Amino acid sequence: LKCFKITLLGTDYKHLTGQDYKAGCPPPENVVNQDNGAATDGIDEEDNVDPWNVSTSNAKGVDYDKLIVRFGSSKIETELVDRIEKVTGQKPHRFLRRGIFFSHRDMHQVLDAYEKNKSFYLYTGRGPSSEAMHVGHLIPFIFTKWLQDVFDIPLVIQLTDDEKYLWKDLAIEECHRFAVENAKDIIACGFDVNKTFIFSDFDYMGSSPEFYRNVVKIQKHVTYNQVKGIFGFTDSDCIGKISFPAIQAAPSFSNSFPQIFGGRKDVQCLIPCAIDQDPYFRMTRDVAPRIGYPKPALLHSSFFPALQGAQTKMSASDANSSIFLTDTPKQIKNKINKHAFSGGKDTIEEHRKFGGNPDVDVSFMYLTFFLDDDEQLEKIKQDYSSGALLTGELKKILIETLQPMIAQHQERRKQVTEETVKQFMTPRPLNFKL
Repeated sequence: LKCFKITLLGTDYKHLTGQDYKAGCPPPENVVNQDNGAATDGIDEEDNVDPWNVSTSNAKGVDYDKLIVRFGSSKIETELVDRIEKVTGQKPHRFLRRGIFFSHRDMHQVLDAYEKNKSFYLYTGRGPSSEAMHVGHLIPFIFTKWLQDVFDIPLVIQLTDDEKYLWKDLAIEECHRFAVENAKDIIACGFDVNKTFIFSDFDYMGSSPEFYRNVVKIQKHVTYNQVKGIFGFTDSDCIGKISFPAIQAAPSFSNSFPQIFGGRKDVQCLIPCAIDQDPYFRMTRDVAPRIGYPKPALLHSSFFPALQGAQTKMSASDANSSIFLTDTPKQIKNKINKHAFSGGKDTIEEHRKFGGNPDVDVSFMYLTFFLDDDEQLEKIKQDYSSGALLTGELKKILIETLQPMIAQHQERRKQVTEETVKQFMTPRPLNFKL
């Protein structure tokens, strides 16, 4: 697959936009993003990002300011975080406070409408490629749960078991089973059954004419050249892959769910997702006005790093790069102690003298995701940077944070019965006011 080459030098930016590059001040969507995300000649190959692969040569991880420029989205500034707090009356989630959700499309527009009592709905998803999910998979669901609670709005969650069948060497039955197992982990995040519809593509596509009609409308308005440019498809890719992006796009439109929204096609959609999924929704936003629908808005998260370092995201296919939601306390402890990349010095003496580097230390990165106390996190950062806190002590703090969190998740998942899954996955009206 041809990856998106996203590191953009200032000169390339100026050549494309006629403006000097300023982080957090992106150009209009139609300037930088004319090719909808295809690779651009002359761009460094430092960061590779597409819906299937993420890698960088930088130990600090992907350069998100440059990624915003490359994708033509907008940086989530303090002003937007403050506005979300004002509109909801709730303290912003730590993912917003710490820039873990760092980029958006049209979030101000969603808030404008919400302030005028015009509701919206949430859409997120999961590609079920394995039975066990890892902690990185929880990030969009933890944040989506918070959004559902503070805005009091409906949510649809797409399980793309069809995508996994097309991309992986798996049987259809296996992909569908993974979808149901993953649904149990998603339900364990605490979503409100009265406001949440979870669906498998294999199940829902065949039972909803309205959903399928939207898929076909989208397919008609996207050319093969466009998907080839956006996703890097080649002549040897099966036709299922080429047409799949329309299926991921369809939940962005409210009339794909007549049981929830009736025939209404004007309900705005907000999609919280990792930024590697953005190509799907750039395509969707391009098609939306041409088929008479509102463009979906987006909130983008950064990647959850592998234990070995932020050069790649955590992957379910590598057991040693991931902490799974099925791991025992002992496995969590061993994985962090053995595999978590350290920003500390080689000897205790050097570390005490020069301090550690939290910017590349995976244990500290994980704490920014999961430790809720801002003051405690800042103290850990200062102590580690000064050398007062050793790498082993930092890892111990992370272990003591993750062990109870994952044990509680496992306990909640045990309470999820087949009947509960059926409730969430049955097409039905949801309880909310538009």
